[in-house]
Amino acid sequence: MDSDRRQPDRTHASARFAVRLTPRGGAGRVDGVSDDGVLQARVSAPAVGGLANSALLRLLAEELDVSHTSVRLVAGATGRQKLIVVDGLLPQDVARRWPGIKV
Repeated sequence: MDSDRRQPDRTHASARFAVRLTPRGGAGRVDGVSDDGVLQARVSAPAVGGLANSALLRLLAEELDVSHTSVRLVAGATGRQKLIVVDGLLPQDVARRWPGIKV
């Protein structure tokens, strides 16, 4: 196989990006990307006992079509700004899904 035609190895790939979360924001959805490259999302769960964070991780896994165990919150558990890591995806996969996001 020609090296130019090889698919990227996703075994050790991961993508890291910021999310601004609005808890109790109605139905869970991604609202888009802000001018500064941060993903804007909302969930119906309240920011109590990690419920909003769990709902965000499920929402992102669904949006990116990955297992929920591939999506991790690595910073910002108690604030609105979160840092997310998605294992098994390349940064360009996330950027293709949400153009303008800083990955």
